[in-house]
Amino acid sequence: MIKLCNILTGLLLTSLLASFSVSEASEAPAIRCQMIPILSKALLRAHVSGRSQDKSLNEKAAEQMIKHVDPSKTILFQSDVDDYKQKITDFFQNLDHPDCTGMQSIKPVLINRAKAELAYAKEVLGSKYKLDENAEIILDAEKRSYVANENEAKQRELAQIHFQISNYMLTDLKLPDAKKQLVHRYELVVKRMEQLKVSDLYDYAVNSFAGALDPHSNYLSPEATEDFRIQMGLSLEGIGASLGSDDGFTVIQELIPGGAAARSKQLQPKDKIIAVGQGTSGPMDNVIDEDLRDVVQKIRGKAGTTVRLTIMRAQPKIHRFKVSLKRSKVQLEDQAAQMEYYDRKVGNKTLHLARLELPGFYGDGGPGHESRSCYRDVAKALAEVKKKKVDGLILDLSQNGGGLLDEAVKIAGLFIGTGNIVATRDSHHDVQALADEDPTVQYDGPLVVLTSRLSASASEIVAGALQDYHRALIVGGDQTYGKGSVQAVLPLEGDFGILKVTTGLFFIPGGNSTQHRGVISDVSFPNLFSSDDLGEKFLDNSLPPESIPPFVSPSAGAGTLWHVVTADEAKKLQALSKERVEKSTEFAEIRKELKQMEDHKGKVKLADLRKEDQEQLKKDKKKAPKELVKERSRPQINEALNILADYVDLQSKH
Repeated sequence: MIKLCNILTGLLLTSLLASFSVSEASEAPAIRCQMIPILSKALLRAHVSGRSQDKSLNEKAAEQMIKHVDPSKTILFQSDVDDYKQKITDFFQNLDHPDCTGMQSIKPVLINRAKAELAYAKEVLGSKYKLDENAEIILDAEKRSYVANENEAKQRELAQIHFQISNYMLTDLKLPDAKKQLVHRYELVVKRMEQLKVSDLYDYAVNSFAGALDPHSNYLSPEATEDFRIQMGLSLEGIGASLGSDDGFTVIQELIPGGAAARSKQLQPKDKIIAVGQGTSGPMDNVIDEDLRDVVQKIRGKAGTTVRLTIMRAQPKIHRFKVSLKRSKVQLEDQAAQMEYYDRKVGNKTLHLARLELPGFYGDGGPGHESRSCYRDVAKALAEVKKKKVDGLILDLSQNGGGLLDEAVKIAGLFIGTGNIVATRDSHHDVQALADEDPTVQYDGPLVVLTSRLSASASEIVAGALQDYHRALIVGGDQTYGKGSVQAVLPLEGDFGILKVTTGLFFIPGGNSTQHRGVISDVSFPNLFSSDDLGEKFLDNSLPPESIPPFVSPSAGAGTLWHVVTADEAKKLQALSKERVEKSTEFAEIRKELKQMEDHKGKVKLADLRKEDQEQLKKDKKKAPKELVKERSRPQINEALNILADYVDLQSKH
């Protein structure tokens, strides 16, 4: 890693000093045209793929550039896209002699299109306007095509207007005020296009090149770098959620355990934020198609203050609802491992079972005994499990999006003797393994790991290692998220921001990368997160899965320090689970909802959407938010407990 940083720093320093004068360097840092080749080559040199620049990469970069410019496919015509895509492809093909004039040509097009939209919105939203609830809209921009002409543009905008008015009225605005707000919104879009800086387009270009390499590599400007540092330090007083931009929507990517959003038990990944309000009452700002940075600024605030969000969720049906959150700092105690105990009857025996829920792999890295460690918390919980003499344990990683790798390695080691847990491989094919070096097995009893498509990164490493050592039975959704890549953060000289670049892939002891495939469950059952658009493999330009020779360590103690999970046992347990699940009304409802999610991926009629809003509101009023979340996760937890009870029973017959 140090060597990599030195190579990049040397490259950037030499090039930047040659390109810019002292007076330019003293100005506020902003990316310039001449920097695009430097940063692009730096990304290529560091990237795990080890690929060279070719026509395919340039075309992918051009496609990403179009997405940056018009993510929701509401402004550009197909002819604009064809023309601009060719100009950007040509630009990347001639990086040795960069000419950014073609890139800059998009700005007047964006301004003219935005002005035309504003004029049409004013025309539509006159005194005769009525909300058309029969209007249909395709919410997923990936499923939209670009319009061919002005007539098609007006048809699409009209549907958008009805959709936006419907959203405003959901926030209790009367129609006249909603119309006024929407016109103002179009005016702001025009203003934003007019204020679009050339450096913003250059920023898009570097990020487009990074996005063509893989979805996790990107360039962060000085402003974005500050946001990134705040997020990584978890010091921000806000809602405790990682936000991203997708098709013009601000989307919750991850809930930070211990943050206000996670503690509310009302939000989940993939939720779209469509409006933001300050305080306990007052107007809501519609934030659809608003710049992510501006939305983030509206959501942030001092601890103790309230922010209101209007959320659009596609699970199980597309519906909208409101959430009120009190901003706060992330509380480590809310991330902590939590224990619950259960009794399950199998035949004439009553089994005592435990569930250890781990929301994330945390640790503050502080010195001394006062520092917080996920590993120490789990070790303490396992000591309690041992003292209570439970018959079996569930390690619940179903809501665990990852965290500190070192903590994850040590936690996996609590269940085996010494042994390799994970390996990384870089672009030079150098492999480095991380191992648990503690020979003690803190828990040697029957172990089930509960996962879902939300289990990602470090949690996949723990589940995958325990599966490869045949130490634990993996149960839950069909597979985990499938993020198996390693990112390095590389600061740029002169306060020009940072590059975040994918420098390696993770591999579990059996030799498979967790990339795309994740960890496949030994026993699977329906889960609302097992949808066809949730997972690493559905992201643009996601890296393909790879494999290396297995690196399983014999010293782990299979068959001597703990029982080995066999394929025959897994097969029997899957059959028993399937029989229960097929009879379950709760799982029948989940299967029904999964089908409804598929049916709602095309066009949505506003009347249906408003009906869903009203039905959901009635349901939600009957139960507290925490009860709603418990209800959603209860079938999975109950079935995991049933599987564990069956597993304990099978082992007792050996």
